[in-house]
Amino acid sequence: MLITLKEIMNIAEDKGIAVGAFNASCLEAIEAELASAEELGLPVIIQFAQCHEPWIPLRTIGPVMVNMAEKAAVPVCVHLDHGETFDYLQEALEIGFTGIMYDGSVLPYEENLENTIKAVEMAAKFGASVEAELGSMGKRETGTGTDGAGADDDTKIYTDPDLAASFVEKTGIDALACSFGTTHGIYLSEPKLDFDVVRNVRAKTDNIPVVMHGGSGVSAEDYHRAVEAGVRKINYFTYMDKAGGAAAKDYIRRLKDGEPVFFSSIYMAAREAMKENVKTAMKVFAGIE
Repeated sequence: MLITLKEIMNIAEDKGIAVGAFNASCLEAIEAELASAEELGLPVIIQFAQCHEPWIPLRTIGPVMVNMAEKAAVPVCVHLDHGETFDYLQEALEIGFTGIMYDGSVLPYEENLENTIKAVEMAAKFGASVEAELGSMGKRETGTGTDGAGADDDTKIYTDPDLAASFVEKTGIDALACSFGTTHGIYLSEPKLDFDVVRNVRAKTDNIPVVMHGGSGVSAEDYHRAVEAGVRKINYFTYMDKAGGAAAKDYIRRLKDGEPVFFSSIYMAAREAMKENVKTAMKVFAGIE
């Protein structure tokens, strides 16, 4: 069942949980994510980031995401993650995405504000919802590489709750990605999270749903604390992707000398590993033991 980001955030708020938002960079990832959600009976967000365009074009994978979401047995939001240009936002909306994220976090505040207002106006024409970002998670957005994934990344800018209050009021966004100590990519050291940032943003914005980027690699305990503080959407991809890669590597390693390597077997092994990884994450986000 395809629903908007705002609608799925309302479900999360009512249940006091966070909905997992998993990047769908290939068909196998979409299958793993939707199968996990249906087995657990949980809502889910499947999303595609603009930085994944070199892997597979949005115009190719986007319609598949929408079609599969419409047929799913659980509520699904199809969301654009880290949209950086208006043309790309427009393309996602025309495909049928029910949520878009405009990422102007690296821009000066006033420019981020102005562009986010335009994004909200664009989305409204399609009945879609908007997520925006205030603050910065660090150097890397793609989840690739390792630089910038430690606790000492000086490019991080924590979200100012007072500024967030003004930003939310002026833009009319439906969810706000906040920087409170997480980082995109693989963690080189244990993250030090400031949950007061989340609580204060919520208090000053009439409980705007807070989005946690850089969610992969955070401990279960910290996930629970984040949800208690008011996080309602958790972006998760790197460790799911890593699980799929490890399964593919293990499959090849277990082959006997001379035994043929079938790509179909590789992606089936990767899909199953991603599914199990996603299910584990979803249980943590929803507080399921």
